[in-house]
Amino acid sequence: MHSGLIDETTSRIIEMAWEDRTPFEAIEKQFGLGEPDVIKLMRREMKPSSFRMWRARVSGRSTKHLKVRPEGIDRGYCSRQYKINSKPRNKR
Repeated sequence: MHSGLIDETTSRIIEMAWEDRTPFEAIEKQFGLGEPDVIKLMRREMKPSSFRMWRARVSGRSTKHLKVRPEGIDRGYCSRQYKINSKPRNKR
C-alpha cells in the first residue's frame, strides 16, 4: 500500500477516520487515501474487534461523506473539539 506513511501520519489518519464529522474526502484531500485505502489501513492497524466497531459506526453515518452530509454541517470537527497545535509550547 503506502509504505511511506510514518507513524504520526498513520495516527492522524486513524484519528480523522474515527471522528464523526471528518468526511473521507477530507482524508483523501490531505493524505491522498480514498475510503477503500482508509478501510485497509484501519483493518491493518487496529485489533479486529476495534475495526468491526469502527466499521459499524461509520457505515451508516452520513457525515462521513460530503455528498450525503446534512445541510448545516460545514466543518470537519465539532466546535467544542480540542484543537491540536503541532508547535511546541514554551515552558516558563
